[in-house]
Amino acid sequence: MGSYKMPKYAIHLSFLGASVGGIVLLKDYMGGAKYTGEERIVGKTVIITGANTGIGKVTATELARRGGRIIMACRDIEKCEQARAEIVLETANRNVVCKRLDLASIASIRAFSKNINEKESHLECLINNAGVMRCPKTLTEDGFEMQLGTNHLGHVLLTHLLLDKLKQSAPSRIINLSSLAHKRGRINFEDLNSSKKYDPSEAYDQSKLANILFTRELAERLKGTGVTVNAVHPGVVKTELQRHMSVSNSYFSGFFLGPIMWLLLKTPIQGVQTTLRCVLDPKLAEVTGEYFSDCQVTDVAPQAKDVKAAKRLWAISEKWMRIT
Repeated sequence: MGSYKMPKYAIHLSFLGASVGGIVLLKDYMGGAKYTGEERIVGKTVIITGANTGIGKVTATELARRGGRIIMACRDIEKCEQARAEIVLETANRNVVCKRLDLASIASIRAFSKNINEKESHLECLINNAGVMRCPKTLTEDGFEMQLGTNHLGHVLLTHLLLDKLKQSAPSRIINLSSLAHKRGRINFEDLNSSKKYDPSEAYDQSKLANILFTRELAERLKGTGVTVNAVHPGVVKTELQRHMSVSNSYFSGFFLGPIMWLLLKTPIQGVQTTLRCVLDPKLAEVTGEYFSDCQVTDVAPQAKDVKAAKRLWAISEKWMRIT
């Protein structure tokens, strides 16, 4: 009998299949750590800012899947309702609600917080997720540079106004979404609001450093209350957050770098894994003031450990946000 010889097309198909499989495995590996806990949060209430898109929406979906009452705090209520309908359909959890919150407006933050404090009997988790990235020079309703105002100041006021509810519901958790970009950041106290000079990247990096300084100072102030607060770097995730970056808007970059970016950037579901651990893991019940990346506590940049800067930023943030 003659030996069987595999047709060339079969060899090519086999090679292609192995290559595709290898790429998929590599993509999964590049996505970082996964949280494998199976905790349920039935009976618990979670607020997620910016929950209608990107990792905010995926976080809302995953926590709704675990049975929680999910409050989607979003600026665009129409888009929020559309996202809510999709989440309810996917998770079969109807206890998902939309409430309007514009973090670029002190009045909106106060109105949202008043509604929560009056209507919600308890609040076990606040996820300060919403943010803007490297946008053109814009001011909030109250005159603050948009990235500092939305990413930092708005969440400072929101957290302050909800602290009593979180303390009453303890044990409870606050999660602040930060970024590896904090390592490039510095707090420019001489021009904190970028009034003299505006650089989109520097303003973004400053706001992400501010998130960590706020987290560490708040953790100190909340000791003994049963409320923990931690910062999270979700990874570099492919979402609408990058819409202002030149690499996202360039045809050349998209064509030539697209495949590489696809491989390197996390998907939204990969990007929420660290947040899920910080929200759900019972082992973190008393862990506070830390910075997490790839589901693990990670060291921060030296400027993020500056206690004096944290206290100074805290005092300025309180003054600007009219916190008494």
